[in-house]
Amino acid sequence: MRKMISANLLLLMLTAGTSVSAQPRNVILFLGDGMGISTVTAARIHAGQLAGGKGEDHVLAFETFPNVALVKTFAVDRQVPDSASTTSAIMTGHHGRFLVLNVDPSVEADDCPGALAKPLTTLLERAEQAGFQTGIVSTARLTHATPAATYAHSASRSWEHDALVPDQAKKQGCVDIARQFVEFSHGDGIEVTLAGGRQEFLAANTPDPEYPGQFGLRQDGRNLVNEWLESGKGRKYVWDMDQFAGLEAGTGGQVLGLFEPSHMQYEIDRRSTGENEPDIVQLTEFAIKHLANDEQGFFLMIEGGRIDHAHHGGNAARALMETVMMDRAVARALELTDSDNTMIMVTADHSHVFTISGYPERGNPILGTYTPFSDGMEPGLKERPYTTLAYANGPGYLPELPDLSQVDTTDPDYRQYAGWPLASETHGGEDVAAYATGPGAERLRGVIEQRRLYDVLAAALFEE
Repeated sequence: MRKMISANLLLLMLTAGTSVSAQPRNVILFLGDGMGISTVTAARIHAGQLAGGKGEDHVLAFETFPNVALVKTFAVDRQVPDSASTTSAIMTGHHGRFLVLNVDPSVEADDCPGALAKPLTTLLERAEQAGFQTGIVSTARLTHATPAATYAHSASRSWEHDALVPDQAKKQGCVDIARQFVEFSHGDGIEVTLAGGRQEFLAANTPDPEYPGQFGLRQDGRNLVNEWLESGKGRKYVWDMDQFAGLEAGTGGQVLGLFEPSHMQYEIDRRSTGENEPDIVQLTEFAIKHLANDEQGFFLMIEGGRIDHAHHGGNAARALMETVMMDRAVARALELTDSDNTMIMVTADHSHVFTISGYPERGNPILGTYTPFSDGMEPGLKERPYTTLAYANGPGYLPELPDLSQVDTTDPDYRQYAGWPLASETHGGEDVAAYATGPGAERLRGVIEQRRLYDVLAAALFEE
């Protein structure tokens, strides 16, 4: 249970003119990386069908939130953005530049001196400075663009470990993103961090604890995990499910979990390989329980990072399952928090070129096929099925239209057809949705620029 504010502290705050809440203020931001509106719709149907229904009438947990807005996702210098520019906008209130993390938008990509001269304070840094508990959860690498945007400042999102930072930038004083996490100096440090990405923190001669044939990526010989452990009292580090299960939430101390050398496994693959790492629901539950045991309140960012990666691979099955799992994490967060003192926001950093088309009947498997009307079609294409889901570009392109009559398009490894050949499918530039509930959520409405999400989050956290 949370401690009550003492009478003396209450009197002091009243005489100082400070607003007082009987309970701490908490903000949880769920960020579905690449979770555009077509992804939300398809995931809704998929979740409903997994539950045994037709799907179209299903309701995701975050779709019950009473406050909704459409969010413009452009970057300073791009019509279609990346995750660094968009999450930087959410975290700082300033439009981001393509590929750049939390630096004034006047600074060009790869400009190390400019980045050092003009960093922008993030919401998580501000929360730490104000005495809040803070946390990061991601199914991607901790140093990947979205989680990195909560704590790092870099002229390039690619500078995840030291070997990726150009020698000239090193001489000018720029350091890699993994090192920035370990050297984070705001407040008393981030209380809970759970993600993938061990290899960015380990030296090139250090074998991975789970995969002995793999090694770290750092060329400076440093073991940043050990450095993190040694730089604070009572810190705990875990890297697999058994160690994670042994953690006791809410007992104080800072926790770091890095569960894969790179990104965490897709949910579909995690289940098939023995579940040796926690899923996003379990990570969310631990993070909330660990952070909620404090008078001041907390800020927690939770990223469903692999939605984006599956879309880049033209693989709708994994993208939709990742979205469903993030929604289940949202549902668990609702159960664990008090709507009177906790605002939960769910949004995306950008969309993808992912479409839902044709005229399939109600309840048709969302990963399945549909045989179109034959009127007006070329004779050779009559009665030939095609998938409801497709991509405008990506690795699913085929020079000749495929015959899917004997293909299982619901197979998790199936890649949906793409209209233009690319090794990696691209982001989409249309608006994404934001959903919010709890104190301060009423500020989220209309059609807004992405940087305005910062205002909503900050106002809820700091009672502005």
